[in-house]
Amino acid sequence: MTVHFIGAGPGAPDLITVRGRDLIARCPVCLYAGSLVPKALLEHCPPGARIVDTAPMSLDEIVEECRRATADGRDVARLHSGDLSVWSAMGEQLRRLREAGIAYTVTPGVPSFAAAAAALGQELTLPELAQSVVLTRTSGRASAMPPGETLEAFAATGATLAIHLSIHVIDKVVTALMPHYGADCPVAVVYRASWPEERVVRGTLGTIASEVAKQPIERTALILVGKVLQARDFRDSALYDAAYQRRFRGRGT
Repeated sequence: MTVHFIGAGPGAPDLITVRGRDLIARCPVCLYAGSLVPKALLEHCPPGARIVDTAPMSLDEIVEECRRATADGRDVARLHSGDLSVWSAMGEQLRRLREAGIAYTVTPGVPSFAAAAAALGQELTLPELAQSVVLTRTSGRASAMPPGETLEAFAATGATLAIHLSIHVIDKVVTALMPHYGADCPVAVVYRASWPEERVVRGTLGTIASEVAKQPIERTALILVGKVLQARDFRDSALYDAAYQRRFRGRGT
């Protein structure tokens, strides 16, 4: 039997992958992070499925559910929000499953930063402005940041920053970034990207804290910072330049 870890996407139920949807439909047990995964996804569960909200559960309790399902010969759909590769707490669950000899698979999902960029109608990398996107966060109760992974260090690169789990310390974020990006650097805060209650707050490093304070946001928001957010006068990519010859274009010289 197998535990299938599935990235459930950022919020909109139809942003799950086809593979993820099909796995849910064939698993008689579904463990889902109820505080972040839309309940509409549970409609894909087969009739009579055991459906468990893991939001109030400990790691030991979650693993025990997987053990019990395996002993009963039942596959498990384990739903996490967004994509599983970052801040999903999947790693500690996989470690326990390996120790227990329980098989698992991993199906990726649409990450929240991609949904936020879509809400803005924005590419996060533009020629000669930014070619890197840094996914980061600030220290919190659940996990401290390693010493070298500071906002200041990432800001020194000039990359586009996607700052997760930090809306509650937006003043701290602004203070750290201002010396590197300047007060006029554009910022966008996207609250619950792709959910019905999605909200976008735009500003600059000099104004964003006061803009957010007008309608306070306490959680489930992403802070995007970088010159690309308001760039209009940037160079076209060579990718579609008529004079750019590449393997798949097949143009003569």
